[in-house]
Amino acid sequence: MTQGERRAGAERLERIIGRVLRAGVTTSSVCLAVGLLWAMAAETSSMPRLLMQTGIIVLLATPVARVVVSVAEYVVERDWPFATLTAIVLLELLASAVAALLFNRRL
Repeated sequence: MTQGERRAGAERLERIIGRVLRAGVTTSSVCLAVGLLWAMAAETSSMPRLLMQTGIIVLLATPVARVVVSVAEYVVERDWPFATLTAIVLLELLASAVAALLFNRRL
């Protein structure tokens, strides 16, 4: 792979990651704002709470989506060292989420 191809691939990856991060933050912000406004307007409703929880989950999932996109792009570019390292990061993120779910027991 030539230097120009690497640079073009890196720029493409940055654009894709930028879109993923913007979409995640925007979606999360909209869910949180609408949920908050709805909660302030309504006296009792479970929908505002659900919207706010969705916003938080989307915000937490955004960095994970970034890593998934990076792995996919590195595989497409056949950049195996970076694909392997990024896949390891993804596995560590998933393992920590599973551990948090398994070991977060209320006493």
